[in-house]
Amino acid sequence: MQVLIFLTYMSSAALAKKLGFWSATSIITGSIIGSGVFMKPSSMAAQLGSPVWLTLVWVIAGLFSLFGALVYAELGAMMPETGGIYVFFRKCFGDFVAYLYGWAAFAVINTAAVAAIAFVCAYYADYFLHLPHFSEAVVNRYVWHIPFIGDLYPLKDIGVKSLAILLVTGLTALNYLSVKAGSQFQVLSTVLKIAVIAALIFGIFFSGKGSLANFTTAGTAASGNGLLSGIITAMTGAFFAYDGWINITSMAGEIKNPQKNIPRSLWLGVLICILVYVLVNQAYLYVLPLDKVATSPLVAADAMGVALGQTSEAIVAVMIVICTFGAINGNVMATARITYAMGRDKVFSAWSGKDHPRFQTPGNALWLHGAWTCMFILTGSFDMLADMFVFITWIAYGLGAMGIFMLRKKMPLAERPYKIWGHPYITLIFIVFSGFYLVTTVYNDISNYLANRQPVINSVLGLIITGMGIPLFFYYKKKYNKKPLADQ
Repeated sequence: MQVLIFLTYMSSAALAKKLGFWSATSIITGSIIGSGVFMKPSSMAAQLGSPVWLTLVWVIAGLFSLFGALVYAELGAMMPETGGIYVFFRKCFGDFVAYLYGWAAFAVINTAAVAAIAFVCAYYADYFLHLPHFSEAVVNRYVWHIPFIGDLYPLKDIGVKSLAILLVTGLTALNYLSVKAGSQFQVLSTVLKIAVIAALIFGIFFSGKGSLANFTTAGTAASGNGLLSGIITAMTGAFFAYDGWINITSMAGEIKNPQKNIPRSLWLGVLICILVYVLVNQAYLYVLPLDKVATSPLVAADAMGVALGQTSEAIVAVMIVICTFGAINGNVMATARITYAMGRDKVFSAWSGKDHPRFQTPGNALWLHGAWTCMFILTGSFDMLADMFVFITWIAYGLGAMGIFMLRKKMPLAERPYKIWGHPYITLIFIVFSGFYLVTTVYNDISNYLANRQPVINSVLGLIITGMGIPLFFYYKKKYNKKPLADQ
């Protein structure tokens, strides 16, 4: 009976199954590997003061990302529907919690992430294009002031922002026209991305201009509470770099043989990214002492400068453009599926849940995400948004792991093509770590706010934005006379 109820609940996917194993793996690795591997090691080194801890944080964050991938591999294989976490939460916790995640994914998590990646891609493309910029006087003349948050400058870096908007619009159009074309582009861009990062790693290690002593020689090492605070803050940076592995579950309804391909692609994709990030981190440390890494505005350029000389800036700019371009496509391709699923379930605008009759793509949801992402690009408030979306995302990841226990008790006879390796221990470790990380993040945010090191408590602001979607839930529930899941 439980299986029958479960199968009745699962609606048939309107979007065609066009994605195979390698497309799924490329979406995972392509969504994860973006600007983080080039931008985050410097701030993380400054926060930790130890090359050993810097390496360990990359490994620890990668392992917990892998644990999360194992959790969602079971859920994705069990419920292979387009919509990802939203679909899982709807079954585990009901419409309201599922809607809150979907709203947060649209309002903060996914669109802010794409905006940040697109801005970085355009910023480094500007090295070659020399895009136009307004003068400081013009930039300062038009300021958007948000109380208790800060000032936004929409005209700052206007040329870079315009290119970023063009990139998002172009890749949205590509995925609007064809799932197959978007996935083929993702496979190609991922192969190129791995190739250029491999060139970076081998170029540095075989330059003969580094020192193995840099792997263990500490700078101004933190200790006690300072070290714990540094680890948690650095972990946020690492999680930002690893974020994106969940995207494949948002497209589960479009994957061929999802019960087999979702777990395999998550395992392989996340392991590839852990290996890449650790090797890149070690390459930086090989040619740069930790103190140099910590003070470098662009550590990849400085590391390549030591290894290859004056040509390094252009080489690194090309690498970052290639890596971030693929990451934009991977995120644009996957994240709109959550809003699409909400529209189909009529807990959001029904317009966003309509698939294109000819292209068989979630066209309306793609353009809605594209427009909201372009708005974020214009504001330029990327650092704050990055911290918010990492925090809100890890609330969702922790809830998903709790949902495993709930579903195994609630539906013990339901078919599970893949079961989490090491359950319940891996699942419990992931839940405990998620709770610890979230609590300490709020504590750090409050401490930094009180010490005037940041203008707003980012984690709390993320919760407030998430809460702002609650009235919309009741509006759409009333509009469509939506009954709770349990009554359907």
